Amino acid sequence: MNKPIVLVIMDGVGKGDGGSGDAVKLAATPTLDNLFETCPYTWLKAHGTAVGLPSDEDMGNSEVGHNALGCGQVYSQGAKLVGESIENGSIFASETWKDLVANAKDGKAMHFLGLLSDGNVHSNIAHLIALLKAAHAAGVQKAYCHILLDGRDVPATSSPEYVGQLEAVLAELNTEGRDYAIASGGGRMQVTMDRYEANWGMVELGWRTHVQGLGRQFPTALEAIETYRAETGCMDQDLPAFVVARNGEPVAKINNGDSVVLFNFRGDRAQEISIAFDRKEFDKFDRPGYTGVKFAGMLQYDADLNIPENYLLQPPVITNTLTEVLCAAGVTEYALSETQKYGHVTYFWNGNRSGKVDESLEVYEEIPSDVIPFDQAPAMKSKEITERMVEMMASKKFDFLRCNFPNGDMVGHTGVLEAVIYSMECVDKGLKAIIEAADQYGYTVCITADHGNADQMTETKKGKTSVRTAHSLNPVPFIIYDKDNNWEIKDGAYGLANVAPTIVKMMGLTAPECWEESMI
Repeated sequence: MNKPIVLVIMDGVGKGDGGSGDAVKLAATPTLDNLFETCPYTWLKAHGTAVGLPSDEDMGNSEVGHNALGCGQVYSQGAKLVGESIENGSIFASETWKDLVANAKDGKAMHFLGLLSDGNVHSNIAHLIALLKAAHAAGVQKAYCHILLDGRDVPATSSPEYVGQLEAVLAELNTEGRDYAIASGGGRMQVTMDRYEANWGMVELGWRTHVQGLGRQFPTALEAIETYRAETGCMDQDLPAFVVARNGEPVAKINNGDSVVLFNFRGDRAQEISIAFDRKEFDKFDRPGYTGVKFAGMLQYDADLNIPENYLLQPPVITNTLTEVLCAAGVTEYALSETQKYGHVTYFWNGNRSGKVDESLEVYEEIPSDVIPFDQAPAMKSKEITERMVEMMASKKFDFLRCNFPNGDMVGHTGVLEAVIYSMECVDKGLKAIIEAADQYGYTVCITADHGNADQMTETKKGKTSVRTAHSLNPVPFIIYDKDNNWEIKDGAYGLANVAPTIVKMMGLTAPECWEESMI
């Protein structure tokens, strides 16, 4: 090893067009500007086929991005796996699906819970429609949808489009006395879809809404959306919870013994609600009268923790990760982020593996995130992450250190441009301190991102410009800072999976044959 290496992941920071919606360009980032002027760098593809998604129209996300960064290879990811299994029918041949259907036909209802959009990041409405049609064909009489509204992976106020699409399908399926309907819902950042145990209150609110039928009632989901929007002006992700009612009573509650499918395929925001349904021993909130349901996830969201116990498809098993390679070589490692992205530099980085490869060589550290809207505190924990990272560099205990600054992504999703600009300035200050520590203590620093977001805060369609809260399809940087070595990046087209091979080559180690090529 020439020098120990620090990898800084600026979450959600891509190459924008430099215009009025490019918060990265609009921010005062003297450190990042100087790195581009003085260091070798290139741009990495961070979406679509480069991260295992079905097509290059699919935006990347933090989960598949960190899989690729930490694994040096490209695997077929959730959306592609689910799509293939639906197309070939294997998902409906699984024992789990057959058990769910048989239970629903035996006097119970079947419920489908998940994110309603075609963002292909957490879910796809096409998968839900396929499940509904298969349940109908199998003879299920009662099926209800509990919809979480998106506005992050798709346009910010596009939920009526998806609700209309779903309602049309449900109308077709309401034949021969069937009852197929939307029963409840709410914005994804308000109900159900918390992650990393940052806010169990979101999950509890979802539970009360979907299971107990508690909440403000509306005759239709569309009326709920339109009413809340008129009252508060909120985007889809922030819409309050709602219950669809008939004659003053909820269309459907999730009752004991019913069949329930969580049709999200991505794991991080699916785990907590899965635990709430799955675990007999549960103390996060009260579940009065709950004795259990037939519950299954689209995938198993964490195999090590067995979340959930039943699932329709096996997630990709990623082997030969960077951590495995480094541990085999005796390289000491340190991973750091705040709660919002802690799982990304650990679980997703290690190929969807909980825990460590080698306890004696690895240290993981989480800084608790604040439970507050990110546009109200756009610095997030960047100062604390920076201070801790510099402290660990000074200790000289580790040969490879990685950290994630969540700001560009988490604040970017709020759509508040001024807050995103400030968040980028906070990240730049963190970079400055890390670069200074690298000079003082003798480190090579690599800077990259997992996908774009802050770089494209507006979008124009049919001549109308609106706020954009979704990830971008833009490439992300890969920069090498080293005052003592003149690294040269080869000409070529690279993606996130080329980062791990590059780090390994810097260390003088041999990469697995299944990896992508090094960039140096």
